[in-house]
This record gives sequence, structure tokens and C-alpha cells, in this order.
Amino acid sequence: MDRGLERREAAWLVDEFAPGGDADAEQAVLSAGLRRLAGEPLQYIIGHWPFRELDLDVDPRVLIPRPETEELVGHALEALATRGAASPLILDLGCGSGAIGLALLQELATRGIAASLIAVDASSDALAVAKRNALKHGLLRVTFIESNWFSSLDESFLHAFDLIVTNPPYIAEAEMAELDDVLTYEPRSALVAGDVGGPGLSDLQTILHEAPRWLSSSGALVAEHGFTQGDALLAMARGAGFHSVRDLTDMAGHPRILVAEDVA
Repeated sequence: MDRGLERREAAWLVDEFAPGGDADAEQAVLSAGLRRLAGEPLQYIIGHWPFRELDLDVDPRVLIPRPETEELVGHALEALATRGAASPLILDLGCGSGAIGLALLQELATRGIAASLIAVDASSDALAVAKRNALKHGLLRVTFIESNWFSSLDESFLHAFDLIVTNPPYIAEAEMAELDDVLTYEPRSALVAGDVGGPGLSDLQTILHEAPRWLSSSGALVAEHGFTQGDALLAMARGAGFHSVRDLTDMAGHPRILVAEDVA
């Protein structure tokens, strides 16, 4: 870690654990500092983290919100804007902390658009965090469902969603050892996917193949993926029946966000 970052993180810990300088502040800051030195992510130590316009509670039950996923929200808003739905219905698959779906609800509300959200996760622990974040920000037009992707959705939602958004697991098992150690603190089930369809593509393949049944005829799927997976996913999306597919780069210039539209 570079010195500048160390100083910034130290300042964040002091601001978080010793804002009033009370008698217990020194011990609280010391304890937090030792956790960080041991490698625990700053976000989990603090217990909350900014994402777009929200301050989200986060802990080891959910992934840490990242800038690339903030970009996904921006592209999802653009996809909705082109459709002009007055009250869009959104599905957030693998919602984790609720970051994507709740950010969409909040930002659409500021534009005068009353969207509704179905937030799905296979982890009851993750859903507990997402529910807390929804209440924290007064975002009440949301229903939480424990489900492995689409498996527990009621069939009344078939062909109903204007937008499906997802940041699913897309890291192959073989890749994990080469990545940042911080990932070892995050829920593995939210990171690692099987290799059906290609390395780390099992969950994305499931989502792409099933999404057309749940999207409205003018709906869009916006999905985050690994930067080596774009070409495979474009082909997969076309094979699933999407007529318009494109892969967008993140701020670092890496292919990162698949947008699939115009379901056959």
C-alpha cells in the first residue's frame, strides 16, 4: 500500500471511530487500525461505504461496492431513458447489499420516475443487508425474494420487466489465486462462478439464456462481467435471442458491461 493511501485510510478510521475524541476513541481507532493492518478491507471495518448517491451498510455478508458497478448503474439509467417507461419494473439479480437496484430507485425518484424493484439473492444474509439499506434510505418500492436467479420468481412476472440488472459471480476458480487478497474477505459465492460456457461464465450463461422470458418486448439486460469475457458474452446474448447487443468499457478502458436489448 502506498504512503498516501495509508494516510487517507488512517484519517478515515479516525473520522469514523473518534469523531468526538472521547475516552474510548483511542482504543477504537487502534483496534480498527490493527484490523486494517491484518488485511481486512476498510469498508468492512467502517461498516458502510458510498455508492453513487447512497451510503450503504456493508459487511462480510455482501460484496464491497466498486466504481465499475457504479458505472453499470449509469448505463442502466440510460437504457431506461431510451424507453421512457413512466413506472418501470426493475429486477436486480444477485442484489447483495442492494447497491444497484436501490441506487436506480433513488436516482429515478429524483427524476420524478416511480420505479418498482424486485431484488433477488440466493443468500438470506445478503438480503438482510439489502433490506436494511432500503429502510435506511426510505426506498420502499422494493420486494425482496430469496431465489437462485429466476428460480423462485412468480410466473406473473414473465415478460414484465423493463430492466434486468446484475453483477453476478464471474471469476473463474483458477483466477482467484492471482487476484487481490481483499477478495478472500468477501463472500466467495458472490465472486466465483463455474466454467460452463467459458471460464467463470456459468452464472452469466444462465442469466442470458433465461432473461428473455422475463423481459418485456422493449426491455433491456445490463450485466457486469470480467474484462476477458466480452466476446463470449456477445455471442451468447445473440444466441439467446437478443437482436441488439453491445459491450461497454469501464473507466479503465476494459470491456465490462454488457447491454442486451430487443428480445426476439
